[in-house]
Amino acid sequence: MKTIEHWIGGSPTQNSATATQPVYNPATGAEQARVVLGGAADVDAAVPAATAAFETWSESSLTQRTQVMFAFRQLLVEHEEELGRIISAEHGKTVDDARGEIVRGREVVEFACGLGDILKGGFSDQVSRGVDVHNFRQPLGVVAGITPFNFPAMVPLWMHPIAIATGNTFILKPSERDPSAAIFVAELYQRAGLPDGVFNVVHGGKDAVDAILSHPGIHAVSFVGSTPIAKYVHEQATAHGKRVQALGGAKNHAVVLPDADLEFAANHITAGAYGSAGERCMALSVAVAVGSAADGLVEVLERKAREVKVGPGDAPGTEMGPLVTKAAQERVENAVGTAATQGATVVVDGRGLKVDGHENGFFTGPSLLDHVTAEMDAYQEELFGPVLAIVRVDTLDKAIELINANPYGNGTALFTGSGEAARRFQRKVRVGMIGINVPVPVPMSYYSFGGWKDSLIGDSPIHGPEGIRFYTRPKVVTTRWPQPRQQVAAGFTFPTSS
Repeated sequence: MKTIEHWIGGSPTQNSATATQPVYNPATGAEQARVVLGGAADVDAAVPAATAAFETWSESSLTQRTQVMFAFRQLLVEHEEELGRIISAEHGKTVDDARGEIVRGREVVEFACGLGDILKGGFSDQVSRGVDVHNFRQPLGVVAGITPFNFPAMVPLWMHPIAIATGNTFILKPSERDPSAAIFVAELYQRAGLPDGVFNVVHGGKDAVDAILSHPGIHAVSFVGSTPIAKYVHEQATAHGKRVQALGGAKNHAVVLPDADLEFAANHITAGAYGSAGERCMALSVAVAVGSAADGLVEVLERKAREVKVGPGDAPGTEMGPLVTKAAQERVENAVGTAATQGATVVVDGRGLKVDGHENGFFTGPSLLDHVTAEMDAYQEELFGPVLAIVRVDTLDKAIELINANPYGNGTALFTGSGEAARRFQRKVRVGMIGINVPVPVPMSYYSFGGWKDSLIGDSPIHGPEGIRFYTRPKVVTTRWPQPRQQVAAGFTFPTSS
């Protein structure tokens, strides 16, 4: 049985870990590896390695850091298929979907490759007589990322390339459900020429997380996961004097107006709802049918949900794989039953799906619920599975009210042919990321990713310009160079620029 170890100081190690946890193949239900579960002692080992590496890495030239990022980016291209299969085997998503997340993560590496322009400071000449001012940004030190199971490559890639490119060293605590991608990425970094200790991986659960949040040698923490844990991470890390990025959960709505092309809208909503078995923070979990669009939309969504090909993630033609664990499968199927009990119409029932040859896999089929109301559990809870709830409203204004009343504000989409409606929607809706006829509006790497309300705890989004600001701090230098033996009067009043 393969054991997945930590990666500290440039090599795999179990360090002090004695406990392990199984890593499953979700398509078969079989245990395929065991991952070591670290704690405070393992974080204590990683921090000195990262601290020592910071002393030299933070002094490295922009050219050296850029060369590493270019080499790392090329290795991600060359090993995209291999990394995609590693992700698929532990997460369950299709290989093509896994390759997609690698590409979106690689875009942040490409953003980091433009380091010279990103880190340019500013200069102001002659702000006062003989006085100039310039500014620049410097890295924080050792920083950490705590990342979720649903994107084992992409979400960490939204963090560590920017942190490392700006001169920090990084400790990653990936999900223990699918930990192998993190180790593969560590090996690629080493091959790209990144010095040992700059990128480290510590596996584990709550003990490892708490050690990261409280360790005095870690200066910033980036987190993506559920809202309750995001709040916990934010509270604990800020209490220990750290910067925090804490991205939480979501309940993303897709609004469909009567003037929308229903085939187009339903096609994209189906992909947005059931892609990756709904295990995305940007998944569409609610379709808001406005007025006369409702009946026709439900009809097309039902047809398309029944056409989704469910199977192992590495099988040709598979569009949706299994859920990540047995517990996730049971939770999602119980939610469908609860919705029916509370009065929703189960248009498509994905419960009890069996895939030939993979009867023990964690599969459930797409489920489509109609006549869902805002009071039902299926609307209020983040199900994180292939369940699409349809809520019917009379007008676009009612749809906006529904979305704004929801505690989450991560992503939303509007399907329409009206520019006026689109403009009104994007200005009125209280959500951080908006798609107009785009179902999953994940921004490009040179924009920042982050929601509003309970989808972002604190005020620090992730990647893009916000990532640069998060992983660095500014210095402003005011300079005077008087001529030799020149006497410049010193005043006892507060200095001015006259």
